[in-house]
Amino acid sequence: MLSEQSAPVIRATLPVVGAAVEDITELFYRKLFEAHPELLTDLFNRGNQANGEQRRALAGAVAGFAAALVANPGTAPEAMLSRIAHKHVSLGISADQYKIVHRHLFAAIAEVLGGAVTPEVAAAWDEVYWLMAESLIALEAGLYREAGVAEGEVWQSLEIAERIEQTADAVTLVLRRPDGTQAGPFRPGQYISVRIALPDGARQIRQYSLVAAPGRGDWRITVKRVPADAAGPAGEVSAHLHARARPGDRLTVSVPGGDLVLPEGDAPVLLASAGIGVTPVLAMLDHLAASGSSRPVTVLHADRTPADHAHEADQRRLVAALPGAALHLWYEQAPEGLPDGAALGRADLAGIDLPEGVTAYLCGPLPFMRALRDGLIERGVPAESVHYEVFGPDLWMAN
Repeated sequence: MLSEQSAPVIRATLPVVGAAVEDITELFYRKLFEAHPELLTDLFNRGNQANGEQRRALAGAVAGFAAALVANPGTAPEAMLSRIAHKHVSLGISADQYKIVHRHLFAAIAEVLGGAVTPEVAAAWDEVYWLMAESLIALEAGLYREAGVAEGEVWQSLEIAERIEQTADAVTLVLRRPDGTQAGPFRPGQYISVRIALPDGARQIRQYSLVAAPGRGDWRITVKRVPADAAGPAGEVSAHLHARARPGDRLTVSVPGGDLVLPEGDAPVLLASAGIGVTPVLAMLDHLAASGSSRPVTVLHADRTPADHAHEADQRRLVAALPGAALHLWYEQAPEGLPDGAALGRADLAGIDLPEGVTAYLCGPLPFMRALRDGLIERGVPAESVHYEVFGPDLWMAN
């Protein structure tokens, strides 16, 4: 809870800070990387820095946290904090790094806002920062304990046992421990980070969902090659893995993380994905099939074309293995014809049976998830029953 003296200051200055927050975060990152260039090469996603997504996500998170404290005193935005904490643990973030961020963030605030940052204003926003930082540090400490590792010590070496070509742009890598022991537990829907040493000496990190059920002895990730476009450069790590990752190679990977996980029980679920967003859904389906679940499961998937649909055969096989499951497919284009049961166009909830008490899990591009969430709410699904996963900085949460 904000102190009595800080709450009115934050309420009064939030519009000013909110209007300038992207300028603040842009300057913050510039100052941070000037002082610590290794953070850009070895921690932060250079692609997301180049296209501005990381800056917008940080701006939205800080402003969103402050707004939540003002609107709901005494209640922290748990969903926001949990999502950030899981991502931080997958990167090996440590508590002392929050002090570095604080120094450069507040230098940027002072420079952008100038005389508007009185001692009273600086103290109030300092309180907001440390409330958020300390909440995250506590959550992250708990996640490190659950994973059985020391703070920041999340990395291990796994061997690529198999490479499976899914589509022209998607490849599955099967990872195992070199000593033959099981790769370790995780929850269906979680991801791991992969850290790659690139030719220029940088060690870039990306997250990839685990695509098979826990307990199978290996970890499987599917990597989609990210081409360059108007929004930003080509994906450095995805291109490297497509070009170079082969059976027998070692990959440095993190402990599993992520809070979009399939709950236990027999309540109905809707699993909706688009494009490579199918990957966390596959782990959930594989777990349901492996456990002999009979719970009602509605599976929706949308893709550009049938040829772009990674894991189509796996998705069909797993849905067929579940007595309470139904699969609905859409393709924007189908140059060589539609597969059985598929429709042409974008995903549409019209005609889809939504059982009472259904919980929805969404993964895919933001426009897809926003449209589906709106449709679910229109159909009477409570907002708190709709969960999502974003690959990359969470701009949905930030907005």
